Parts: sequence; structure tokens; C-alpha cells
Amino acid sequence: MDELPSGRPTRRTVLTGVASAALTSLVAPTAFAAPAGNSRQQTDLEFASAIEAAKMIRQRKVSSRELTGRMLQRIEKFNPKLNAVVNVLSEQALAEARQADERRAHGGRLGPLHGVPILVKDAFEIANVPTTAGIEQLAHYRPTVDSEVVRRLRAAGGVILGNTNVPFVLNDWQSYNAIYGTTNNPWDVTRTPGGSSGGSTAAIAAGLGYLSPGSDRSGSLRVPAHFCGVYGHKPSLNVVPLRGWFPSPPGGPPMICMASIRSLALRAIGPATASVSGS
Repeated sequence: MDELPSGRPTRRTVLTGVASAALTSLVAPTAFAAPAGNSRQQTDLEFASAIEAAKMIRQRKVSSRELTGRMLQRIEKFNPKLNAVVNVLSEQALAEARQADERRAHGGRLGPLHGVPILVKDAFEIANVPTTAGIEQLAHYRPTVDSEVVRRLRAAGGVILGNTNVPFVLNDWQSYNAIYGTTNNPWDVTRTPGGSSGGSTAAIAAGLGYLSPGSDRSGSLRVPAHFCGVYGHKPSLNVVPLRGWFPSPPGGPPMICMASIRSLALRAIGPATASVSGS
């Protein structure tokens, strides 16, 4: 087993194989890095923050369709080992990305997450997409409308790639349920990513998306963020709307997002996130 470099490596340096860093228990030590011969610019793009991705789209350095296509390719390549993303909305996401590019080209109003590919924890309802909270009896439940968090993410310009795995009833510090099985930690697939937002944290750590909302009552975001080496933020209760979060007990938990942005998504959904860069 290769050792991680001494000190406190960043997510980007480890995942791109810099300084001999390696992801363990995968087909190759640098399995999540860009293939040999690809430029450092492309590697940095794949592991950019959501703020950086949104900025590059606004500056026309990259299109939403290109970023979305890259994330879908990475999901196809790496998700079989991780089982982090449980419903992939390829055609829908590419269509949304195309619309985002057309809106930019015609000078339309751009939201703070315009064209940025994001994932959603399987606890927030997405219209016409299975929303289960890990409950086997809800395997075929498809809500007819988006949750308020998803609606606001779309309004901010986010492109929804799909939803991510959770434990049964969102109530465990691992991420297994009878519908979708077990999610593995991208640093070592023999280990858990934590829970209940384990699918989201594993996916973000592996570079399968730029942002994901989660939820947290007793560490469901903070624990997997720690296990996977990404950043998470739990805002105060009632700051983020709960409509469409499922299941929602009396009082409900505060909602969060995690990955690579701070106040940007917090402003977008009212608020919700965390950051290694940005303000």
C-alpha cells in the first residue's frame, strides 16, 4: 500500500498524483488522476472548485457542456468502484448544460452556479427521479416536483448530474442500503466514506462533481466530510428550507452542502456550503 505524503496534502495534490500521492485499493494508485499525457490544466479543471468552474464558464474558457461531459465520463469510469452516484441523469444533464451554454451565448442573466455540474444527496426530491432516503419500500417513489433546495440550485444555474447514496433512513455513519448497496471511500475502497452523506462526499472527493447538498442531524455531513477529506458546512437550523427533504422528522435537520465553495451556494439556496476557496 502506498503511503500518503507527509504533512497535510490537499485534495487536489493527492488526487492528481502529485508528490507520489496515491489512492489505495484501486486498479491503479493514481486512478482518479487525469490520464498520462493530459495537461495539468485539464487535471486542475477536473478538480477545480465550484467557484473556479463557474468563473471559467462565465469567462468562456470552458463550456458547461464540456464540464458536464467530463463529469459524466468520470462517473462512468470511477463510480463502479465507489458506488457513490446511484442515479445518473446523463441525457437530462447534457440538455441542461446545452441550455446553459445557449443562455450564456445570448447574453442571458447568469446565476452564481451557472452551468456548474452538481450532485444531490438521495434525500432531496428531484422531479421524476427516485428519492428513497435508503428505504427499500420507496425504491420506486418518484416525486413530481423538485425539493426547494434543488429548485434553488437550478435557479442558480446548477446542472443536476444525479443523486448520491445514503444509509437506510439516513441514519448511520456508513452508506449502505438494500436498494443501492454500499458506497466506498475513494481513498481506500475497503473503507467507508461515512454517512449519511457518504455518497456525496465520496463523489466530490473523487472529482465526480463540483458541489452537493447534504443534510446533518448528528454528524451526517461532518463525519463523511472528515472521512473523505472534503469540506462541509452545517448552517443554523431553519436557514435552508426543508420542503422536499425526505423523510423530514418534526423540526427537521438543517441542510448543508459540501465540496469546494463557501458563500456562493449558501447565497444560492439560502444558504448551504463549504469551501477551500472563494468568499
